[in-house]
Amino acid sequence: MELKEKLVASYVAFESGIDIHTDIHEIRTNALRHFEKLGFPSKKLEAWKYTSLNSVLKQDYSLFPDNEIAIELADVKKYFIHDIDTYKIVFIDGKYSSFLSETTHDGMDVCLLSAAFRKPKYKVIIENYFNKIAKQDNLTSLNTAFASEGAFIHIPKNVEVEKPIQIINFTTGAENATMLQPRNLIVVEQNAHVQIIERHQSLTSNSVLTNAVAEIYVDRHATVDYYKIQNDSIHASLVDNVFIEQQSNSVCSVHTFSFGGNITRNNLNFYQKGEHIDSILKGITIIEGKQHVDHNTLVHHIAPNCESHQDYKGIYNERSTGVFNGKVLVNKEAQKTNAYQKNNNILMSNRATINAKPQLEIFADDVKCSHGCTIGQLDSDALFYMQQRGIPKKEARALLMYAFANTVLESVKIPEVKKRITKIIANKLAVNMGFDL
Repeated sequence: MELKEKLVASYVAFESGIDIHTDIHEIRTNALRHFEKLGFPSKKLEAWKYTSLNSVLKQDYSLFPDNEIAIELADVKKYFIHDIDTYKIVFIDGKYSSFLSETTHDGMDVCLLSAAFRKPKYKVIIENYFNKIAKQDNLTSLNTAFASEGAFIHIPKNVEVEKPIQIINFTTGAENATMLQPRNLIVVEQNAHVQIIERHQSLTSNSVLTNAVAEIYVDRHATVDYYKIQNDSIHASLVDNVFIEQQSNSVCSVHTFSFGGNITRNNLNFYQKGEHIDSILKGITIIEGKQHVDHNTLVHHIAPNCESHQDYKGIYNERSTGVFNGKVLVNKEAQKTNAYQKNNNILMSNRATINAKPQLEIFADDVKCSHGCTIGQLDSDALFYMQQRGIPKKEARALLMYAFANTVLESVKIPEVKKRITKIIANKLAVNMGFDL
C-alpha cells in the first residue's frame, strides 16, 4: 500500500481515539479531503521543481508509534541548549515527555496543543488562531488532518518571557520507519516578547519522516526570536512548514541553521498585516555527501511602511544539493516598503549543486526592493594570503567559510545558541576555531 493510501485509510481509526470538539473534527476532515485530492507534491509543481520526495515516500512508515523506548536525560542532554535555564517542551516519538520537559501556566501558557484542544479555557484561542493562516497545500493539509500533539505557547500582552523556550522532538527508532506530524501553535499578544529554539533529532539509524507545521501570531509591538537547529542524522528527512502573521510595529526574526538530515525542506511564510513591521529571515546551510536542503520563503507585504530582510548563506560539498526559492510580494497598497533579499553560496566541489530563484513581485510604485544571488568558490587569493602567513590550508579554508557565514551568526541574540552553532560549524568543517564568541 502506498503511503497516501495508508494515511487516508488510517484516518478514521486515528480520529476515533482523539478527544476533540466538533469544530476541530470538521477542520480535520476537510483537510484530509484536500490532501486526498492533491496527494504528495511532485517535481511537476513549480515550487517543488528541484526537490523530490520520491525516495523517502517509499518507506513503510509507522504512522502512530506504539512501542516506547525510555530515554535518560544523560543520553540526550547534548541536544539541549543546556548552558542556560529554559522552558522545555519535549516529545519522544510524537508523545509528550513530562520527565524531560519544563512547562508553565504561571502568567502565560507553555504547554501542549492536545491540552488546548480539550480544555474549555483555551477554546477561544483555538477558534481564533488554529488553522487560520496555514496554507491549504499538500503537506500542510496532511498535517492538519492528523494534528494531535505539539507545542502550545500563549504569551499574554505586556509579558516578556524571562527565559527561552525549547521545543524538541526526539525519534528513538522503536519502529523500523517512523512518520511524525507535530503541530505548533504560538500566539504572542501585544507588546510581549519571547525567544524560541526548535529542534528535531533522530536517535536512530532507522528512517524518519517529519512533516511539521507551526502557526505563529505576532500582535502589535510584540517581538519573536525563533531559532531552528537542523542537524539531524542522514536517515531523517524533514518538511518544515511555518506560517507567521504580524501586526503593526511587531518584529519577528527566524534563523534557520541546516547542517544535517537527508532531505530538508523549509517552507517559511510571512504575512504582514499592519504598518511598521520588520520581518527577518536568515539562514546558514552547510551540507555534504548527498544531502539536500531546500529553503522556500515568502514575505507578503500587505500594508505600507514595512521592512523585510532575508540573508541566506550556503556551503555545499561533495554531491550535496541546495535550493533557495525566495519570493517577496508587495501589494499595491504597500507603499514605502523596504524589502531586501540576498542568497550567497559557495560550492566546495564541482559535483555540488545549487538552484537559486530569488523573486520580486511588486505592485506598488514607491518602494525600495532588492534581491541578489551569488554562486562561487572560495577566494583563492585570500586563501593564498592566509597560507603565506603560516595558517595551514585546512584552517584557512575553515576561517574563510566561517567569515562567510558570520553575517548571519552575528544577529543571533542568544549567546548560548551562537556558541552552539559555532561549535557545530567547526565540527562540520573538521577544525578547531580556536576562539570563543
